[in-house]
Amino acid sequence: MYRQHFGLTKHPFTSEIEPEDLFPAAAAKELEVRLAHLLEMRGIGLVTGDAGSGKTCGARKVLAALHASLHRVVYVCLSTGNVMDLYKTISWEMGLSVERSRAALFRQIRSEVTRLVSEARCRPVLVIDEAHHLRPDVLEDLRLLTNYKMDAENRLCLLLLGQTELRRRLAMAVHEALSQRIVVRYHLPALSRDEVPAYLSHRMLRAGTELPLFEPAAHEALFQATGGLPRKINLLAHHALLAAALARAKTVSAEHVQAALPEVA
Repeated sequence: MYRQHFGLTKHPFTSEIEPEDLFPAAAAKELEVRLAHLLEMRGIGLVTGDAGSGKTCGARKVLAALHASLHRVVYVCLSTGNVMDLYKTISWEMGLSVERSRAALFRQIRSEVTRLVSEARCRPVLVIDEAHHLRPDVLEDLRLLTNYKMDAENRLCLLLLGQTELRRRLAMAVHEALSQRIVVRYHLPALSRDEVPAYLSHRMLRAGTELPLFEPAAHEALFQATGGLPRKINLLAHHALLAAALARAKTVSAEHVQAALPEVA
């Protein structure tokens, strides 16, 4: 409804966004630099952040820019099962047959990693999303999966994406062996108060308008209500635009943001 009212070509706050269209926040730029270092080191990386902070989107932008002949990205988001479940999922994503035993799956995945590195001259990158759900035994097996030549060679780059609690879990003594092997750690913060207006303008420009549809007071109201988390901003801004359109307003005010709050509570 509000697309026609504000003359937009598409919905500005949809989750469907191309990596190159992501807002270049300061934290997102730092994440790109750290992930580039991780890929060069071929070690284990840990990226944490609150739900909706943009961890997966930020990682997706970096991984999407990799040359397909030089890197093989394996993305896994099933992180609530046991070790067998994880190994089966990794095998599926690698295009391998699914063995019936844990040992056979482990050996198969490692053999494929070795083949990619030595024969295909390709660097495998394993991304585990929602990694805060991983069980302790699964975390330990992931560490073992990265151990090649008695821990003297890095063949598999492992990236763990998860919420803040994952950082706390890995600081526990039981995960000391895994924690010592993490070469890149980064906690992705939310957008700052000063970045919110630029973020909104960026999303609105993608939707076909350069007009400042959100008033300064609406910027502050959005920041206060969302803490600067992009996913929450997207949802609240979407409903605020709808509230403004229903009121036949030309811009979105703080009152429209307040009216939209019950829709996202």
